[in-house]
Amino acid sequence: MTNNLKGYVSFVLHAHLPFVHHPESENYLEEEWLFEAISETYIPLLENFKKLEEEKVDFRITMSITPPLLSMLDNELLQQRYINYLKKHIELCEKEVVRTKYDERINALSKYYLDRYSSDLRIFKDVYNCNIIQGFKHFQDIGVLEIIACSATHGYSPILYVNEKAVRAQIAVGVQTYEKYFGRKPRGIWLPECGYVPEIDRFLKEFGIEYFICESHGILYADPTPVYGTFAPIVSPNGVIAFGRDLESSRQVWSSVCGYPGDFNYREFYRDIGYDADYEYIKPYIAYNGVRVNTGIKYNRITGKTENKDIYNVQWAMDSAEKQAGHFFDSRQAQITNLSNYMQTPPIVLCPYDAELFGHWWYEGPYWLYILFKKIYYDKSDFKLITPSEYIDKYPEMQQSTPCRSSWGANGYSEVWLNELNDYSIRHMHKCCDRMVELANKFANEQDSLKVKALNQCVRELLLAQSSDWNFIITNGTMVDYAKRRIKDHVGRFNKLYDQIIENNIDINFLNDISEKDPIFPDIDFRIYI
Repeated sequence: MTNNLKGYVSFVLHAHLPFVHHPESENYLEEEWLFEAISETYIPLLENFKKLEEEKVDFRITMSITPPLLSMLDNELLQQRYINYLKKHIELCEKEVVRTKYDERINALSKYYLDRYSSDLRIFKDVYNCNIIQGFKHFQDIGVLEIIACSATHGYSPILYVNEKAVRAQIAVGVQTYEKYFGRKPRGIWLPECGYVPEIDRFLKEFGIEYFICESHGILYADPTPVYGTFAPIVSPNGVIAFGRDLESSRQVWSSVCGYPGDFNYREFYRDIGYDADYEYIKPYIAYNGVRVNTGIKYNRITGKTENKDIYNVQWAMDSAEKQAGHFFDSRQAQITNLSNYMQTPPIVLCPYDAELFGHWWYEGPYWLYILFKKIYYDKSDFKLITPSEYIDKYPEMQQSTPCRSSWGANGYSEVWLNELNDYSIRHMHKCCDRMVELANKFANEQDSLKVKALNQCVRELLLAQSSDWNFIITNGTMVDYAKRRIKDHVGRFNKLYDQIIENNIDINFLNDISEKDPIFPDIDFRIYI
């Protein structure tokens, strides 16, 4: 147990996926982004939280669960498709148990995966009644998890701010969605891509947001320079608090080169039976068009910089996770002990990560968190886990300083979302937003139900077009065609609706079709753009 307290560590996990929903076809592999995340990240996190609760370990963690992700987790079609996904994986695992029976090590892994996917199906259906949002809400309600808000569709504020109504609407709908699912007001927000510009402070204040998570240089280059760097929050002149990412702890966990995920005992993400198995055998379990893709069944460990990957050993991986939890614990202990000598209030080491790092990319990540949280609770240390809200309540006095414009994208500013590969999309988003403001003001008192439905659908299409994910995907060169198509579809649907509304000639069949395809935010009100 902790005595002689000198400081705090705060984990913040950002759970986000873009809204992918295709009732018109089951052949969109992009829907599997959600299914993989549920099985590899969200259920493992919930199960490890549950173990900590059962073992009476007092822990603290903060998570943002974005509105697109909440909307997908609450979608009955996607819930059923996830069940179908699990059943297909269970069927493949059963075949693998037979196929690998002559290799003891691989056969043990095939049984392990069969147990994992079977357990996922039981937990999803029987424990959470197909909606795992309730699981996260439970841990917030008992006080160990703080869930914070995020903008409506992860729209990137530093670029959208050309029309301030765009940013205001993103924040407004994000907060409304949070309140709908969690029955309370959020105290904090994860700004999409940690993208911050000082101009958005007033909207954060307007919707009751007390604090946000900031990239390191957003704090370090603040004006005036913060005395304690990223180890204490700062408050802007507008009264909004910023917590900055700690560089040292981030590198230890995040980096696949010098960080924990690169350990040779961990599961190799890039080797999968979708690529390795005999084609005719694996064909029913890969893409509908016959293209080999990941199945999630991976038998190899990282091994080293070699093509000849050794077989994955679950126990070895757990041993490495336990060892590295100890290393992280010792590193924070030394860091906080040193910092406390120079600070009047206890330092806070803020550790923000994409939630999907834990489990999806770093398969052993959820178990690492479980071991680390137990270690912090039981071992003698000078620090405790804390949420940003708890820290604010304990230490309300902080330096006033204006955070710097910043993001956590490559090179720290906006080039990931605005460059020669994707810049064509930005003018469409700005033009559509201007048109949305025009519609909102022109039809502010509209009573006709069909026109109101069309106006509200315009908002959904605009918000979905503004998702930062599409430009990120285009920059990274993965699934580029899909991202470009999504921008084109949403902008096209918006503009077609805009013309129909202005001309008072709404195509009901078209409106019903896109309303079924893009049903996000059922309670949206277009008047937020007035």
